[in-house]
Amino acid sequence: MFGIYLKRELGRRKKAALVIAMGLALGIALVITVNSVSAGMNQAQDKVLKSLYGLGTDMTVTKAQSAPKAGSSQGPSFKFGATSSSSSSQSSDRVNTQGGQALASSLVTKVAGQKGVADAVGALTLNVTKVDGSFTQGKAKSSTTSGSSSGGQQGGPGGGTGNSGSGQPQVQGGGANFNVNSYSVAGIDVTDQALGPLSTSKITTGKTFTTAQTDAKVAVISASYAKSKKYKVGSTFSISGTKFTVIGIATPNSSESTVDVYLPLKQAQTLGDSKNKVTTIYVKATDSQQISAVKSTIQKNISGTTVTTSADLASTVSGSLSTASNLATSVGKWLSIAVLIAAFLVAALLTSSAVSRRVREFGTLKALGWPSRKVTRQVVGESMVNGLIGGALGIALGLVAAYTVTAISPKLTAQLGSTGGGGMGGGPGGQGGPGRQAASNTLEIALNAPVSLTTIALAVGLAVTGGLIAGAMGGWRASRMRPADALRSVS
Repeated sequence: MFGIYLKRELGRRKKAALVIAMGLALGIALVITVNSVSAGMNQAQDKVLKSLYGLGTDMTVTKAQSAPKAGSSQGPSFKFGATSSSSSSQSSDRVNTQGGQALASSLVTKVAGQKGVADAVGALTLNVTKVDGSFTQGKAKSSTTSGSSSGGQQGGPGGGTGNSGSGQPQVQGGGANFNVNSYSVAGIDVTDQALGPLSTSKITTGKTFTTAQTDAKVAVISASYAKSKKYKVGSTFSISGTKFTVIGIATPNSSESTVDVYLPLKQAQTLGDSKNKVTTIYVKATDSQQISAVKSTIQKNISGTTVTTSADLASTVSGSLSTASNLATSVGKWLSIAVLIAAFLVAALLTSSAVSRRVREFGTLKALGWPSRKVTRQVVGESMVNGLIGGALGIALGLVAAYTVTAISPKLTAQLGSTGGGGMGGGPGGQGGPGRQAASNTLEIALNAPVSLTTIALAVGLAVTGGLIAGAMGGWRASRMRPADALRSVS
């Protein structure tokens, strides 16, 4: 009887049932969309932090930033002079450790021995500025192409000033014509590649280092750098007169690589005149719940260092990713709650109104012997069906919205600020030559909107809740009706 009556009543009131279901559907669809977009934001933020830290890295240890000395140079200086010949080509590499900050390699073992530390590995980050110049005698002329100026380079006899940064700006002045190119180098511990800069990339061509290549003249380069220089596996290049052979090309797991060249740690230390030195110690904790305690322990036991966790880095991320994430978690959450409350209230009021228009029907049923609980059960049953229909429509709309976001994949930027220690917490995010750091500190992430089973379960729960609220309101109204109401409704 219940099923037959339910089917007949829903068939008679299709429009009213559709209005209630659509109200619930819109609220549920918004909840699914906001939840999926928020999940996508979290994934994007994780990608940003992983591109900085390395997979499995919980924190980094760097040397505490010190104030620059008075009168210190702000950039590398190169001096070239013309020879007696009419034209002379010269080349020079300037290799600096990142920010001039370095730690003793022995601290890697000391950090690894701290309570709560599962693994620790050191890396040395270098900035290489390469200048290739052709110097001629005769009347000087001055011509400068676009580029990021860093100052400090001196030209030929006329003292022309060079530009440094990404790309290869060409500068002429005082008989000098030279190109400046800056790129980043990371020296890694080839015996433990699970942590550190290279752990965020996968080798797509060639191979990675072997544990026996601790001091070999071999290199792995990023895919973007290989493309710009037209390098491939087997190609050779030189840094400060030392020739290296490319054995592999690495593609970052997310965003762009902030390191151009990876070398064995000992080779990087030799190039940077930093024997037994590292710029960054990558740390993995035994338990994510102990990260804060491990940070405090390291800071207490090892003075002169800055310890940066992923939470510290997350607080420095700005740009459209941060703005969108804040909107999704704040405005989006409260908007979803407001729309859901409105949808529940509308469903309850429409159900109550529909019951009021069925006074004669329910009054007659009571006169025929139906108890109030049976009438209430009938109303609640109809509301539950409306709620489930609304839930199904809401899930469909939410999935369409999430799929649309994923298909479009809007680009969000993440600008990475400084945490006060060694540039981006010592991670590769702060690497790059003069004029390149600003570009390296801005990452572009494609937004996805994944829908989890938990979100679907939440939508079903909301649909049932909406049906129960509407049914409770309608059932309460129906339970107050009396058989006499049916007679009064007859005109």
